[in-house]
Amino acid sequence: MRHYLYCVFVFLTLSTFGQVEEKAIPPEHIKTIILKGPTQDQFPVVTLDEPINLEFDDLLGNEQDYYYKIVHCDYNWESSKLLKSQYISGLDNQRITRYRNSFNTLQSYSNYKLTIPNENIRLKISGNYVLQVFNNRNDLQFSRRFVVYQNRAVVGVVLKNSRDLTYFQEKQVVQFNINIANIQVVNPKQEIKVAILQNYYWPTAKKGILPQFTMGQNLVYKYDKETAFNGGNEFFNFDTKDLYASSSSIARVALGDKLYQHYLFTGYYRYNREYTYNPDINGDFEIRTLQGEDMSTESEYTIVHFSLPYHPELGLDEVYVFGKFNNYELTDANKMVYNESNGMLEASIEMKQGFYNYKYVVKKEDGTVDLGAVCGNFNHTENNYLVLVYYRHFGDLYDSIIGIGTGNSQDITN
Repeated sequence: MRHYLYCVFVFLTLSTFGQVEEKAIPPEHIKTIILKGPTQDQFPVVTLDEPINLEFDDLLGNEQDYYYKIVHCDYNWESSKLLKSQYISGLDNQRITRYRNSFNTLQSYSNYKLTIPNENIRLKISGNYVLQVFNNRNDLQFSRRFVVYQNRAVVGVVLKNSRDLTYFQEKQVVQFNINIANIQVVNPKQEIKVAILQNYYWPTAKKGILPQFTMGQNLVYKYDKETAFNGGNEFFNFDTKDLYASSSSIARVALGDKLYQHYLFTGYYRYNREYTYNPDINGDFEIRTLQGEDMSTESEYTIVHFSLPYHPELGLDEVYVFGKFNNYELTDANKMVYNESNGMLEASIEMKQGFYNYKYVVKKEDGTVDLGAVCGNFNHTENNYLVLVYYRHFGDLYDSIIGIGTGNSQDITN
């Protein structure tokens, strides 16, 4: 009997390992999911001593109960072979207790907030993490990634123009070195892994890059092709903080049956135009309103209308409005639909008042996503880059993150 119970325990424990159940697309009533660290960066990259802050709205507005869980992951975002007690102090699966209802808004909603660490839970080790939110029926509502790092390795990052003249005007190359003087490394090619992100966007992350050579205590990555990113273009933007006013990006404002309607000026194709610098926040958004003091509970929801002329080169490809506002997902909610009466691709999206970055991207018939089909790729585009350094010594059960490096393409050189 004792042997049987032990086998059951081992099976249940091992069955939790493997691919983490992720749900980037929440139900329709869950809106404006924000997960940030102590800075304003759109993706939380924190040390063990720094907090991460989650905020989201439930448009049902009936003060539902929501619970959160935390999963530690390996380099490939699969759950690591660790027990909960090995990476958190305390207990997760706790109810989110900080919530308030909206005040004086046409669209009622409940606003939820969570900070980690808190009185119930504290993280113990570095690495990749997934934060999951469940309803009271234990149905996963959404999940978001974040990373925790330690400052054990020094990472130097520089941005270079491509040496391939074919892509000189389109690509940006990330080169870096990792100083491992404070770490016991026997075989860097097996123990050290890196991930390179452009604007914190994981689908285009560069992974599996090995050091080209070692110089003293430095691992050197001076690639050209292997660490090159398409430059993209600056994001479009609009600001609905003033509920009633048009602007340089908002053509007109109208009051619909239930909510205000913001009609943006028609978009345009930039892939065949000269690059023009336009400051942006690299796809992110910020909630704000002039009609109230509390941005979380007094900001209105409005219907934002997007339009883009149909171009024959698109064929039957699908076009989407793309931005951090929905975690860069391609869903029916942000898919553009062809309007035969005016020849426009159109989308109408319910969004909370604030400043938003967005661009138009194309999903091709083969399922791939072309981020530059509408807006183009330029080596002058301002982009943020993040290098994450993972370490797993022989015998370790998980991938720790021992350092990060950052760079910006405004400092790009030949």
